[in-house]
Amino acid sequence: MKKLYAALMTAFDESGNIDEQGTREMVRYNIDVNQIDGLYVGGSTGENFMLGTAEKKRVFEIAIDEAKGSNIDLIAQVGSPNLHEAKELAKYVTDLGYETISAVTPFYYNFNFEEIKHYYDEIVKDVDTKLVVYSIPALTGVSLSLDNFAKLFENEKIIGVKYTNADFYLLERLRDRFPDKLILSGFDEMLLPALALDVDGAIGSTFNINAQKAKAEISAFEAGDIDKARKLQHESNDLITDLLNNGIYATLKLVLQELGVNAGYTREPMAKATPEVKAGAKKIYEKYFK
Repeated sequence: MKKLYAALMTAFDESGNIDEQGTREMVRYNIDVNQIDGLYVGGSTGENFMLGTAEKKRVFEIAIDEAKGSNIDLIAQVGSPNLHEAKELAKYVTDLGYETISAVTPFYYNFNFEEIKHYYDEIVKDVDTKLVVYSIPALTGVSLSLDNFAKLFENEKIIGVKYTNADFYLLERLRDRFPDKLILSGFDEMLLPALALDVDGAIGSTFNINAQKAKAEISAFEAGDIDKARKLQHESNDLITDLLNNGIYATLKLVLQELGVNAGYTREPMAKATPEVKAGAKKIYEKYFK
């Protein structure tokens, strides 16, 4: 069965400090209740790009410690426009016991492809872990072509891609050209078409609360029941629409609170949840989960 990964959230207290207990509770909820296949730690959903290096290390420590003995896959996202930090984090998580790392494409400075390739080669050069490229052009502004991926995959340590890209023509071409590479879909709202293009699984933020329905969709697809899979995707997309309209990160945490998980707050400059957002999150909980 194709694997489902939750993009782990980070709990913060009202002052913006990491809430260790809350973060542990989210790891446990994903393992014990969602029965997730894996966790993607330190990604966009974890508000990673607003954390300092020491804070990132602490999140990696919490996740692997709390997941100990659970037999789930853990992927540590170590990417950063600061290559020195990315390399430091790659070594750090390898020493912690992570077997797979990921790295977002370097962003902001309009790096050319040779600079991007150098970045990835450097991150994996001194570690034994395997790397999954994190491609999310809508947020980074970095689009990789089929030939770009081919050149990255020449490095045997680069085993695949977290593909958060709406270009499904490129996705089909990737799967056709690289049948043995790991391709994990990154858009929860497009899980079904990604499954149809033979991805190996999916990583997403809404799987923190919607994993059971997503897993049922994967099972229906693999059983050939496309009508059921389509119905489940429609229901998930109704939820995703409501989450997006209410402010997705704060709302995910508020729904988790309703589910008994101390998910904490978002970190500034993300806005604190207003009374209206809190009311909206409660309606979402009651509509979909009560």
